[in-house]
Amino acid sequence: MSKRRGERSTGRKLLVHLLLIVPTALSLLPFLWMLATSFKEPAELLGPMSFWPRKWTFENYVAAWNAAPFARYYINSVIVAACTVALQLVTGALAGYGFARVQMPGRDILFGIILATMMVPSTVTLVPSYLILNKLGWLDTYAALIVPWGATPFSIFLFRQFFRTIPRDLEDAARIDGCSQLGVLWRIVLPLSKPAVLTVATYGWIGSWNDFLWPLVMTDSEHMRTLQVGLRVFTQDAGTRYTLQMAAAAFTIVPILIAYFFVQRQFVEGIARTGLTE
Repeated sequence: MSKRRGERSTGRKLLVHLLLIVPTALSLLPFLWMLATSFKEPAELLGPMSFWPRKWTFENYVAAWNAAPFARYYINSVIVAACTVALQLVTGALAGYGFARVQMPGRDILFGIILATMMVPSTVTLVPSYLILNKLGWLDTYAALIVPWGATPFSIFLFRQFFRTIPRDLEDAARIDGCSQLGVLWRIVLPLSKPAVLTVATYGWIGSWNDFLWPLVMTDSEHMRTLQVGLRVFTQDAGTRYTLQMAAAAFTIVPILIAYFFVQRQFVEGIARTGLTE
């Protein structure tokens, strides 16, 4: 009986892995197509379609990098993403700790209102945001690209849920030793919340790095453009230069892949643990 059970268990595992491999391969197909196209010569796109290049060339990457000031776009994207992540970590940790531990009238109602804002599409608030930033004189500045995204409902929710999984006894012991409320957050809670911190940082970095519509509307000059907006240079009235666009897209997503490679374990742990409490 035990041998048959073992065989059934092995068969089920193989079936599960097979079911997981198929959608994974399908999700990787566009990425592989992008890489393959980035190494093709433009003439190959006019003839019979083939997945892999008939002749591999690296000239597309050189031409794509020189087609626009991508060095400046990289600097802008790094500055905007880094500052946005830093603000989201600060505001998310402070607000999340307040909603998780501080007793105050209307706390749960206020938290519900903040969660409700996650259901409002960003395009709905685009015009009012533009008018506000125009009144402040922030258009075409780093402030317009960073400050409006410095606090998000998602970061507050994630920190709040994660903080509720930390035993209160640790915080009480710190207060007995004379630690203040902020001291408890900085010395006790945050060091135990590295998965949540990395998850918020990863989501914030990816969201800021991949954002296209907001920088497009809020900036006017090439000096303030980000990478995603810079990819438009390959779309012209005469058509789209797909080989150059795919090459530019390839070196644009490299930082995202590197970041996720190093934090994937903590990222998954942070997402999993936030669902342990109500």
